[in-house]
Amino acid sequence: MKASRPILALTMGTMLLFPVGPAAAAPTAPPADHFRVVGEQPVRWTPHVLDGAVKDILRIGDTVVVAGDFSQVTEAGGGRTHDLHNLFAFEHGTGRIVSGFSPRVDGTVTSLAPGPGGTVLVGGEFRSVDGRASRGLARLSLRDGRATPWFRASLDGGTAFRIASDGEHLYVGGNFSGVNGVERAALARLDARTGSVDEGFAPRVSDQRRDSLKVQELALSPDGRRLLVNGTFTKVDGHDRHQIAMIDTGSGSVTPWSTSAYEADCDYSLMQTYLRQMDFSPDGSYFAVVTAGGPKVKPGLCKSVARFENTDTPGSEPTWSNKTGGDSLYSVEITSSAVYVGGHQRWMDNPEGALNPGPGSVAREGIAAVDPGTGKALPWNPGRARGHGAEALHATSDGLYVGSDTERLADEYHARLGMFPLS
Repeated sequence: MKASRPILALTMGTMLLFPVGPAAAAPTAPPADHFRVVGEQPVRWTPHVLDGAVKDILRIGDTVVVAGDFSQVTEAGGGRTHDLHNLFAFEHGTGRIVSGFSPRVDGTVTSLAPGPGGTVLVGGEFRSVDGRASRGLARLSLRDGRATPWFRASLDGGTAFRIASDGEHLYVGGNFSGVNGVERAALARLDARTGSVDEGFAPRVSDQRRDSLKVQELALSPDGRRLLVNGTFTKVDGHDRHQIAMIDTGSGSVTPWSTSAYEADCDYSLMQTYLRQMDFSPDGSYFAVVTAGGPKVKPGLCKSVARFENTDTPGSEPTWSNKTGGDSLYSVEITSSAVYVGGHQRWMDNPEGALNPGPGSVAREGIAAVDPGTGKALPWNPGRARGHGAEALHATSDGLYVGSDTERLADEYHARLGMFPLS
């Protein structure tokens, strides 16, 4: 997923350095993109994650980092079982597990972002890395997995649900009250090298719709100028923003863009927000949002993927939406050729379905591709065992990685991790 997706496309070459003005993030290369849909047959070299669930995947150069809640991993050909808790790395193209990358993270890692200087930034529900206190955030060397000693960021309680980086800044969303002793409710921007809080960036999310205040997901536009956030809030900087808002990263203020599309309740009382992952298109002109929901099928955008244009228009309506007819979606990844979605859905194109295939629906088990222009499901249909659902999608220069909690992908054994190539 690009939701914390790197807008640093390190898979595409070395970045150039440019001066940075006060109203813009560091310029970056464009994200990995495809101009055709990936194939339906996964490669055979990806490792197997033997337990738990994969939460995020990130490729940096030829190293692929995998995050989640797990403890055992094997290479595709079997052999030794590696005890690797919540985080590991392997070589893209061969699946060889990087033996030197074995940080001891004492809790679930939910999100990854590229860090400066050959590092990876990690966020999640942990309190220490390699025995050193590091609540919720860390910056690790890709070479040996060790925490960089000059990165000193720690949440003041709570968890980091999603992080994103533009190379200079690290954006963090979660349910925390502050970072490094600086008050920040659920959303903060840090220095990506040191972890220090950017005190000039202080948009205020507030007025939670249910239970605790949190930013569930965030996504950074390819040019780094806009930060899309969703969560339990109903206001940002005092303006009505029901579960979703757009922030100008230069000014740190909420933009005029808004939508009432997610004001309807389509969840149950224990679900604080039904919004899940978001992603921008490679050119930044639009974004897509996927949602979960409660046990009953209700009106609105419950259990759907929807496209919105990246504008300053108040009261925006979705350009299109595609409903599953009763099953949650958790992840989304956009390329020029497709909007890929993962979850535990059984159908797409199913607006009239109510836990059944309605008129015009198409079967799409656990993963699907939607046409960016029309919003209709594309023919691509590899399938995967549904389980809880696929929570990690990541497009690279030559394919699409998928992470989940199940073992069947395209009718083959690929335990919790697989990759569909472009060829």
